[in-house]
Order: sequence, then structure tokens, then C-alpha cells
Amino acid sequence: MDLKLDGKTALITGASMGIGEHIARTLANEGVHLHLTARSEDKLEILKAQITESSNISVTLHPLDLTSKGASERLAQMTDNIDILVNNAGAIPSGDLFDVDETAWRAGFDLKVFGYINMCRQFYRKMKDDGGGVIINIIGNGGEVLDSKYIAGASGNVSLMGFTRALGGYALDDNIRVVGINPGPVNTDRIYKMLKKWAEKDLGDASRYKELASNYPLGRPAHCREISDLVAFLASYRAGYITGTVFTVDGGISARTSIV
Repeated sequence: MDLKLDGKTALITGASMGIGEHIARTLANEGVHLHLTARSEDKLEILKAQITESSNISVTLHPLDLTSKGASERLAQMTDNIDILVNNAGAIPSGDLFDVDETAWRAGFDLKVFGYINMCRQFYRKMKDDGGGVIINIIGNGGEVLDSKYIAGASGNVSLMGFTRALGGYALDDNIRVVGINPGPVNTDRIYKMLKKWAEKDLGDASRYKELASNYPLGRPAHCREISDLVAFLASYRAGYITGTVFTVDGGISARTSIV
């Protein structure tokens, strides 16, 4: 399927590792020029070298802490003609109400919830002035499962789901589409850190984390490409009538409800 993304330009936040890194590689394979931002300059440099070695696209790095004052404004000033914005930076801490103190809760919201909002505020305007674009918010199925052991993440993700739908509802009037993706567990370092934390708390032994992972659909987390391929499709003209909605990719975890 030809997505006709060749020559487009994307800005990806949280691009140095995990899902963000795979989104960068997938879009590069589609011929998309990249602006990548994250706090880790070393990891961004490694990723740039690997992508430019195998793809004939430009990669521009913006090492930046998006929680710093005015970060989204500076990033908007440094970039022009962004066709695709992928908001991916941020990891709200896991734990129940008493595990996550106010400082950690606020820090998680500052980067992910307010970070996404601030980036949309800046780049929606630029996209409208440039004639259109696509904003893709990587959120998380924690906003659907509503697990008390991930209470801060559940709260933040619900907020971002509502924000994405509200912003995207009328965005096509400006030739902009705003969509979200709710990944469930994904095969990155982060999910295994969370599993080990839960195994330590619930099973008394962090090394038993694989027992928890075996309960996932197909006995595994999602592959990163199962998220990044959807990003590429949603960024393309083939998804041209899709806006104001959120797609869940979690193997059915959030749908495993019972009437009993």
C-alpha cells in the first residue's frame, strides 16, 4: 500500500527510544523527513546516524526538555513546514494512590498531559497557516482500563483522550486531523520495569515479572511495529477522513469485561 508520505516532514517527541524511536524508523522508511526531540542527545545522535545510513531523508535533532519553560514555543520557532506531529514524550509513573506522591504525579502530568497540550497549541496554529497537517497523540490504554495500580496514568490518559477528541472534532475545518493511539503493553524497557515493580509488590519477587507478562494476549506485549505502522497509516492521505478519535492497540485487554 502506497501511503504517499514521501517528502513529508514529521516532528516526533520522545524520539530517542521505545515507541518514539520505532515511529521515527517507520516514517523514515516511508520517505518522511524527521525532526526528532528528546532529552537524551547521545541517543538521538545514534538514532540519526542509523537512519541516515539506510534512508535518503533529512534528520534534524532538537535535544530538549519539554517540561522546561517555553520549550514548546522554542521548538515551534526552530521548525517550519511540519506536516505530521507525533506527541509521544512522557511516562506517567505507575502505582496506586499512595505509591505516587504529588511531586511525581505533577511531574508526569507536566511532561505528558500539559506537554501534549502545549505542543498542539503551538503546532496547530502553524499547520493551519501552512494549509493543514496531522497531529497524532500517543496516549495509552491506561485511560480505558482504569487500573488503580496505574491511577496517575489512568487520570492523565483519560484527559488526553478527551483533549484529542475535542480538538479533532472540528479540526478538518482547518484541514487538520487530530487522532490518538492507545497502546497497551508494548515491548519496550518501560513495560518490563513496570512488570518488575508489580511483581515485587504483588508476588514478593521482581524476577517473577514474566509470570505477569504471560497473561497478556498471545502471551506477549505488542511489537513496536504494531504501533508505528498504525502511526504511518494515520499520518497518510488514506486516513483522510479520520479525526477526533482514538485507536486502541492492546490485543483486546481493555475489552475484556464481564457481565457477571
